[in-house]
Amino acid sequence: MALTPAQVRLMDDQAHAARAMWNLLHDWWTMTPKCRRSLKAADEAVRQARKEIDWLGVLPAQAAQSVLKTYFQAWRNCWDGRAGEPSFKARLRSVMSVDIPQGRDLNIVRVHRRWGMVNIPKVGRVRFRWTKDLPVGKRADQENRITGARLVKDALGWHIVFRVQTLEPTPEPRHGLEVGIDAGVNLPLALSDGNHQDHGRPPRLPDGKADRDKWLNTGEKARLLRLERRAAHRKSFRKPGQKTSHRLKRTYDQIKQLRARATRRAVDWQHKTTTALAKQYGVIVVEDLHITKMVKSARGTVEKPGKNVAQKAGLNRAISQEAWGRTVTMLTYKTARHGGLLVKVPAPGTSLRCSVCGFTTPGSREDQATFVCKNPGCGWSGNADWNASRNVLHLYRMGHALIPAAGRAVVRRARRVKPATAR
Repeated sequence: MALTPAQVRLMDDQAHAARAMWNLLHDWWTMTPKCRRSLKAADEAVRQARKEIDWLGVLPAQAAQSVLKTYFQAWRNCWDGRAGEPSFKARLRSVMSVDIPQGRDLNIVRVHRRWGMVNIPKVGRVRFRWTKDLPVGKRADQENRITGARLVKDALGWHIVFRVQTLEPTPEPRHGLEVGIDAGVNLPLALSDGNHQDHGRPPRLPDGKADRDKWLNTGEKARLLRLERRAAHRKSFRKPGQKTSHRLKRTYDQIKQLRARATRRAVDWQHKTTTALAKQYGVIVVEDLHITKMVKSARGTVEKPGKNVAQKAGLNRAISQEAWGRTVTMLTYKTARHGGLLVKVPAPGTSLRCSVCGFTTPGSREDQATFVCKNPGCGWSGNADWNASRNVLHLYRMGHALIPAAGRAVVRRARRVKPATAR
């Protein structure tokens, strides 16, 4: 969004008010007896707070109601076992956002091919970059229309995401090719048929250390290094308890912008890759990975200190950068959208078992990238990730899928709703 400095301040105030409204609701909920908790009582408390607290008035009434509905939905998700309990939103750890639940208040107009105009409550007319087709004007009807929007801020500025309601036929089940996928570090997505998906960026530097800035080019990496050194130099002059200077804040903002640019490139690669896989294959089999346990630190305790702590920390950083969980999430709804199916199989043993003879022998993984079967009657060797992907597909064909019925239910639920967004 192209905003003036005054509009940026107004939207920042609304986002802080929305976060404060959530925290006040959370305090009200925890302090109110269970017999008095209800949506009606919470709505009355929100209305009273907006009248008595001046700075909450900068948040539009519809946006405040959206915070209330989102908070109650968070508790429903907790009660149904889909998420944890709602918690306090800290200023530094929460994303600044404001919801616009009424689509009729937006008044979207396309200025030309690249830019459009939208009306933001209590902010005014704002230009935004037109990146996707939107049902506006004669193209809008009851079956294809904009129902609302959400304003989100990141290191690169404010963005607007439109909620679009569309009517689409349920795709017919597609019995296409079956493929097993193993998510790795050296090879991001290894496929059982050899059609590996690589983003062309090595996970490690020549000295063996993990490259946390692999999505930046050479010039951007050099600029990031200069900014980090500049931030460390300016931070050395700050005394304990002293506020951060404006120069240091500006340097931190520039570092965040480069990090956000790298994240966008990674997400863009994931979207394009998962879309191509969902169109090509009818059944996609992945491992049921517990990533939180995989990236657990090996530091240990004082009584039992860990081993190879630095190497494990680098591996954890490389795993987190690949964002395997986000890839599986994308594949789940995209395969459902194209009539396919995503299945999970047990992960233990897939990387240590030979995909040719089926035996697990000690010492087969000579290094992170190569698998050599130590069975005297086999001796097969090849890429370790490719070997694991073949084992993943074999487990599915042998009937070791984890709760296939639940997977089909997820597919049916994903087919009913297809969100379309524009930024």
